[in-house]
Amino acid sequence: MSPRSLSRSAVFRCAVGVPATIAVVVALGGPARAAGPARFVDVATAAQLRTALAGAVPGQAIRLAAGTYRGSFVTTKPGTAAEPITLSGPADAVLINDGPAGEAPGCPVPTAGWDSGYGLWLSGAPYWTLRGFTVQESKKGIVVDASPHTTIDGVTVHHIDEEAVHFRRSSADSVLENSTITHTGLVQPGYGEGVYLGSAGSNWGCHGNSGGADRGDRIQVLGNHIGPFIAAEPIDVKEGTSGGLIRGNTFDGRGITGENSADSWIDVKGTGYTIEGNTGTFAPPGTFANGYENHNPSTNPSFPNGCGNVWRANRSDLGGVGAYAIKISSVSKCAANPNVVYASNTVTNARSGLTNIPVTP
Repeated sequence: MSPRSLSRSAVFRCAVGVPATIAVVVALGGPARAAGPARFVDVATAAQLRTALAGAVPGQAIRLAAGTYRGSFVTTKPGTAAEPITLSGPADAVLINDGPAGEAPGCPVPTAGWDSGYGLWLSGAPYWTLRGFTVQESKKGIVVDASPHTTIDGVTVHHIDEEAVHFRRSSADSVLENSTITHTGLVQPGYGEGVYLGSAGSNWGCHGNSGGADRGDRIQVLGNHIGPFIAAEPIDVKEGTSGGLIRGNTFDGRGITGENSADSWIDVKGTGYTIEGNTGTFAPPGTFANGYENHNPSTNPSFPNGCGNVWRANRSDLGGVGAYAIKISSVSKCAANPNVVYASNTVTNARSGLTNIPVTP
């Protein structure tokens, strides 16, 4: 065989000293190599999904077919910044967990013989993208534990016993966007948040894996439709978290129960959040005090929660029930890092007005 009959790559190998016989084998395809993990994994049954989640590798895309998937779906497999792992499917690919079942550990971690009841659980699995599918009829919807850099895009979560989406155990730098959340707290109304960022200080013994606090920092909640019938707050921002962005969401307050102090669209106990460009409405049924609130649960002066947050260009209709669009509590606790309410916020049908503090032009 002359060099002219070889591929260009084979000729190059010959030119740089690769033996011609090896070059010819390469040019003709050579012996078959062991195949690596599949780039795309298509699943159509619950068993296939469990296998795919258990064996996921960086760069892989798991694709759900339309249909109902019942069972416990959990992964502990990390992606990477360069090669995230994707789980995607159409809206009629529906994950349902009929649990919980078995004996739960003291703190929730994936444990043999125990079904958490979570619709989908990422545990120690950073750099995942979840896209398009639906989670419903589960104890909790999507739980993201110790899994920073998670993106949840265009999912639907509804008819959940407790909270719909929970970023927990320092799952920082994550994003929830373009998603729809309704009907939470069906069994535990006081724990039926739409979106839960971080953990209450009383739960840091389990979930505080970074210096004692659950540091779910820099999480972004963007362009979602949350409500109606979110039994607790549509978004609950817990103490110990900071630097997040809540932008462009629509809140439908019908069905807020008032249980466990749930009486606003957003309760901010973290620091340094920007809350802007959101639209909130309230109408009966439900219990409603104010559109947006902050609180300062920490008694530790070195940990000033609920401070340094900014509200800008939010539109609020309080339905003639709520007092303020934005209620700032314990102003003195944030004297060194005050909350700021800009005049670009607007309110209608308020009993008291836009806010209880001076606005910033």
